Amino acid sequence: MSEAAARLDAAGAADLVKRIRVAIGRVLVGQDEVIEQVLWGMVGGGHVLLEGAPGLGKTLLVRALSAAVDLRFSRIQFTPDLMPSDVTGTHMLVEGEGGRGRRFVLQKGPIFAQVVLADEINRATPKTQSALLEAMQEHSVTLAGEKHVLEEPFYVLATENPIEMEGTYPLPEAQLDRFLFKVMVPSPSEDELVQVLGRTTGQITEMPKPVIGRDELLALRVTCRDVAVAEPVLRYAARLVRACDPTMPEAPALVKRAIRVGAGVRAAQALVLGAKAVALSAARMHAGFEDIQRVAKPAMRHRMIRSFEGEADGVSTDQVVDTVLASIPSRPADVSREVAASRQAQ
Repeated sequence: MSEAAARLDAAGAADLVKRIRVAIGRVLVGQDEVIEQVLWGMVGGGHVLLEGAPGLGKTLLVRALSAAVDLRFSRIQFTPDLMPSDVTGTHMLVEGEGGRGRRFVLQKGPIFAQVVLADEINRATPKTQSALLEAMQEHSVTLAGEKHVLEEPFYVLATENPIEMEGTYPLPEAQLDRFLFKVMVPSPSEDELVQVLGRTTGQITEMPKPVIGRDELLALRVTCRDVAVAEPVLRYAARLVRACDPTMPEAPALVKRAIRVGAGVRAAQALVLGAKAVALSAARMHAGFEDIQRVAKPAMRHRMIRSFEGEADGVSTDQVVDTVLASIPSRPADVSREVAASRQAQ
């Protein structure tokens, strides 16, 4: 795909995102905010972790998304006995014709796809979970000392059950940090549940047909990177992340009490990339303070480690993010003037 073909105008990009959203909506009832956040993650070029109780449509959402986007799809069902080689693949000794000439042949694992569903990822041991680290960060897999580059675009969409459930393991912090967003999947409302019952107890609903292809998705990702973000908005994202760190003087009292390890650089990057995806989905080529605020929870909730006191008091990381958003002003007088000047310069 040429550099010229790798960019879209704002209206064309928003139309592609809308096509995917409509296609998923034909299969999945409700969960509009969840669908939006997953699409922001895909447009931003990052991996997404979905957390919710069983039966809320997490796997169905990923399947519908992969069907709507014409990419190679694979599913890995994580279980306690899953081995790293079951994810990445391995070299096998194969005999030639007539029993002559043995050679090693790479048997690629399910990670060699473009959309990978890591289903119930927190039911596998940390050793197996770590097999995803290189693929998620570098989009490559190293086997027997040989590096294999994964085909772009490459996305991991993982589902997990709440850690309080039986047979779950906490994800390593390093792996959590590789997810651009962590999206919480809520229980359906009464009206939504009625619609679910109507759809799932009748004839089986077919998966959507592809509505966009590989080149269009790559163009979306490139165009997302082109979305402008004024310096004051970048500074606002940096202030939010610093305020989530209990060692920083600007951290609110709740952060100092309830958080042991704060959000880091990847959290700030997720805020900005997510804000760009929000803006592009709304047919805008500039991101603002409100876009940062919309992605604050999915971008930061999984990047903070609670202290013992925070866990004992039942303080969630979402509560911490709400407190930080309330304590850091987005538009002081001097910042408003900087934003106006920056937009005029653009």
